[in-house]
Amino acid sequence: MQQKGVMQIIEWEDLDKRKFYSLGVFMTLTTRASVYPASLIRTRLQVQKGKALYSGTIDAFCKIIRAEGVRGLYRGFMVNTFTLISGQAYITTYELVRKYVSQYSPSNTVKSVVAGGAASLVAQTITVPIDIVSQHLMMQGQGEHLTRFKAKPKRMLAASKRKLIFGQSRDITVQIFAADGFRGFYRGYVASLLTYIPNSALWWPFYHFYTEQLSLMAPTECPHLILQALAGPMAAATASTITNPMDVVRARVQVEGRSSLIETFKQLLAEEGVWAMTKGLSARIISSMPTSVLIVVGYETLKRLSLKDELVDSRHW
Repeated sequence: MQQKGVMQIIEWEDLDKRKFYSLGVFMTLTTRASVYPASLIRTRLQVQKGKALYSGTIDAFCKIIRAEGVRGLYRGFMVNTFTLISGQAYITTYELVRKYVSQYSPSNTVKSVVAGGAASLVAQTITVPIDIVSQHLMMQGQGEHLTRFKAKPKRMLAASKRKLIFGQSRDITVQIFAADGFRGFYRGYVASLLTYIPNSALWWPFYHFYTEQLSLMAPTECPHLILQALAGPMAAATASTITNPMDVVRARVQVEGRSSLIETFKQLLAEEGVWAMTKGLSARIISSMPTSVLIVVGYETLKRLSLKDELVDSRHW
């Protein structure tokens, strides 16, 4: 019988990689589609000055639905699907670095911190250009006056169906390149690293910590997947709260075209006070908690379904 409070982690060498990658793409796409509206709302809340457009998460949701319809909550989603590449890069890097670090340290916390940070570094390098275009598309509609670039109306891009699908994305991409060159697609890259590397490095150890604590409190027969599904959003709320100030700065730098993190931070404090650092926090937590449930349940299920045949009966669900 497995010792209470100790949950056996499925490691990289236990997986059938063919199953892992084929099922992983579907899991990542489903997760992104589920939480994209909350990400869009968070971006608009963080970029607006004070409460000029929305008073909070619920207000933003209602106003967007009324003014732009459900499609308004998915502005930029098509181009954002390209982050599937970074999603696969993230989980591969996490698992490989975790395996490498295990040669030097048996500590699960050390492995989680190092692997989580490294995975985020690789993923953000791929994701930032996609996010730049996606965020400008998110701001179209009610928030278009807050962004430097405005997409042409779809009726002007409807020469063909193919053009219509990615027409606005291409339009924004061309405008960014014309204004800022290639560097424009990596505006806020450092801010993204300062936001997401700590977030990822914090999420994994907190996830394992909460899982172990819940396992100690839960009955022995309690399914591990339930405990992990509870630990995920707890870790997400903790990591999001700690890293939100940098996330606000990152959003301002990327959408408003600023170049200095420090000056952006100072201006935020001067104009809107310390509470500016909590902007979008509720939307971020609302987004990250269900995301974490989906990721944890999906990822842990994915790993169990991807186990090598000889190991299937050795893992408790």
